[in-house]
Amino acid sequence: MEKMINKDVEKQLRQVFGAMKEDITLVLFTQEGECYSCEETKQLLSEVAELNPHISFVEKDIHKNADEASKYNVELTPSFVVLDKEGNYRGVKFNGFPGGHEINSFISALMELSGNASEVSPEIAARIAKIDKPVNIKVFVTLSCPHCPGAVEKAHKLAMLNKNIEGEMVEAQTFYDLSTKFNVSGVPKIIINDTLELVGNQPIEAFLTQIESL
Repeated sequence: MEKMINKDVEKQLRQVFGAMKEDITLVLFTQEGECYSCEETKQLLSEVAELNPHISFVEKDIHKNADEASKYNVELTPSFVVLDKEGNYRGVKFNGFPGGHEINSFISALMELSGNASEVSPEIAARIAKIDKPVNIKVFVTLSCPHCPGAVEKAHKLAMLNKNIEGEMVEAQTFYDLSTKFNVSGVPKIIINDTLELVGNQPIEAFLTQIESL
């Protein structure tokens, strides 16, 4: 099978991943039979895991491992979560193939959870810390959308900083029924707790204002 990551990109990723400080685990849920982009996602994650010893990769069948899928609130395939060095789920999830522009949000999540966390202002950190109710943030994207990774990264950052928050990328074309349910006509489209919505790569303050209104 031809490799998905070419030599030039592999060299760049090895350099980026060289800054990793802690172990992370990619847990991919797939299923037998019809599973659009499952093989591509498996191949990409497998190749990425080979680039640095801090990255581990495991594939699980969503039906045979239903309890574990439920633990991470995984209902779609392909879907994967990124676990930290303690094996904890920090609310970082990708539904669909993280290719195209979304490779940026994928790499960002890996670096953040491997000990290279970016900082937010004290004011923003305080607002995030006060969130005490379950919050789910879905960011609908397409792989050709240059503004989508920024929105995904903000959702993931919120999740990493508060255990009550879950941030997930949803590839709109792969999960067409879900996109239709939430009237996704442009991306990025952000859905919070299945009721509130934002459109575009909004600042993190906009996410917080919506969350605080729940």
